[in-house]
Amino acid sequence: MSVSLSAVSAFDPDLTDRPAVARQLDFADHGAEVPRHAHRKGQLILALRGAVTCTADNEIWIVPPNCGVWIPGGVPHSARATENARLNYLFVEPGAATLPEECCTLSVSPMIQEIVDRLAREGADYPPDSHAARLARVVLDELVEMPRERFNLPISNDPKIRAIADALAAKPFDRGTLGDWAKRVAMSERSLARLMIRETGLTFGRWRQQLRLVVALRELASGASVQNVAAELGYESVNAFITMFKNALGSTPAQYFSQRRSMPHMFPKEDGAIE
Repeated sequence: MSVSLSAVSAFDPDLTDRPAVARQLDFADHGAEVPRHAHRKGQLILALRGAVTCTADNEIWIVPPNCGVWIPGGVPHSARATENARLNYLFVEPGAATLPEECCTLSVSPMIQEIVDRLAREGADYPPDSHAARLARVVLDELVEMPRERFNLPISNDPKIRAIADALAAKPFDRGTLGDWAKRVAMSERSLARLMIRETGLTFGRWRQQLRLVVALRELASGASVQNVAAELGYESVNAFITMFKNALGSTPAQYFSQRRSMPHMFPKEDGAIE
């Protein structure tokens, strides 16, 4: 029986000092779990197919269509990809571009996606005066202009919040109340409510809805049906799930993915709705 290699072992971006290098990984050939690690270079994660969630800076990030998760150099992170996932990674040398100093989700234009895909076919040590070097410069110049989006869930280093996050990520259909969870982590309901707001900035109800949205985006991007995702998240009806999704992102799941594929320059409004 063959054992899939970890994606971490497939490529070490720190072996080159080039401003930007890219690598494509198909998770049919690698384990779905990418263990916690860090490297000198910053990393942009783009999903060509399937979906991936990343954990970094005490937050869970989802990589939706036409977006990328940016992880600065030196930040420990891990990831979990769906079995059908194919990703492009862009690794950026520190100081090569004025990119955010904290993790975030960046909208990514079709041009950036195409250039990263082209760079992924180049060797890591391309000559400084080569066509690949010019492509790297263009993609970095374009990347710093891309707007940020909000596809993340704060999870905190607090062991009780982390335990709840792990449990709900494994069983997102769990409908336990704040009081139920307080008993499970041996706290009073009031104390857990205060801890949740202090550690995540969200009430328990808002935080759990954001977690469900992250899971929903991941599963829908991997090809799961709306019906199956609604059931997995514990919704009593598909309509109830669609209503939650539309309230959060401004469109139904079908509209959301259709629009993002056909209108890649569309960005969320300040309230999170899709323009």
